[in-house]
Amino acid sequence: MAEIKIKGVAKSFGAFKALHSIDLTIADQEFMVLLGASGCGKTTLLRIIAGLETPTEGEVWIGDRRVDHLPPRARGIAMVFQNYAVFPHLTVFENVAFGLRMKKLPQDEITRRVTRTAELMHIEQLLKRYSGQLSGGQRQRVAVARALAMEPDVILMDEPLSNLDALLRLEMRAELKGVLANSKTTTIYVTHDQVEAMSLADRISVMNGGRIVQAASPVEVYRNPAARFVGSFIGNPPMNFIPATRSADGRWQVAGLTLDGPQHAGDKLEFAIRPEDLTIAPGGLKATARVIEPLGAHTLVTSEVNGALFRAVLDSDLKVSPGDELSLVPKTDRIRWFDPTTSNAVREST
Repeated sequence: MAEIKIKGVAKSFGAFKALHSIDLTIADQEFMVLLGASGCGKTTLLRIIAGLETPTEGEVWIGDRRVDHLPPRARGIAMVFQNYAVFPHLTVFENVAFGLRMKKLPQDEITRRVTRTAELMHIEQLLKRYSGQLSGGQRQRVAVARALAMEPDVILMDEPLSNLDALLRLEMRAELKGVLANSKTTTIYVTHDQVEAMSLADRISVMNGGRIVQAASPVEVYRNPAARFVGSFIGNPPMNFIPATRSADGRWQVAGLTLDGPQHAGDKLEFAIRPEDLTIAPGGLKATARVIEPLGAHTLVTSEVNGALFRAVLDSDLKVSPGDELSLVPKTDRIRWFDPTTSNAVREST
């Protein structure tokens, strides 16, 4: 059982507070992604779980053991780093076997584990080579195989694919997801790449300013962001936001469009919609096209609505030119609302 519980974990570096009272439970065999921009605290949290940093406050539990006072080697974890950390003077076999030799396992058990994990990562034909003879993608496979060979309770990954080119990242994402699911290992994966997060995670913890803003499934995070930050960070292009005001009849006015919306104590909200949830039809938001970007199957149109940039992903068959006046109709079931004071989502609808 490798459930992980993070209870009230905070971390300060002098006067700077990197983490603010983090509470998070990661289920046994779950693939959890910590997602956020540089400096949000995701790597600091990972290093605290690994035992490479000490929390200023709080507790870390793996299974039924509190581990925040234990050294990394006693926590039942393996870690894969951004820079691979393979040893150039060792063969691939010896790189994968390194941790097993440190544990003084019998040679036949070392051979069995190295062979099995090399096959899982498709590097069995490379076992006699030295790491200097390998490509970046092959070295990353070696690093993952070395972690898997330890048969840990938990695997921690710190942006392990960021040094690979785009096509190789796509290939490695698919392999990682399959291999880690079969290994039945609890995985915590740090990235700033939202595509990686969406494609790999069972759940995503979106971090900002040392806090977890939302922890939910990829679909939930994308469709129902808990805060404005999540909607603006997740998605490429991100959500559109427009001020909305309540009219005398209780409905909401959004750039000339009247909409039913949530009950709310104030008379101001922010209307939000994703660019792909807009169509061109009469009676919509009045927009002026500014920039047209053909993307193959779709066209990204950056327009102006009430003086603000507003993006729409439209069918590529639609002919739109800069300067065209558009009427953009939102899919009503995809509209989201945010409190402009707290930036939190307003869920209740009339």
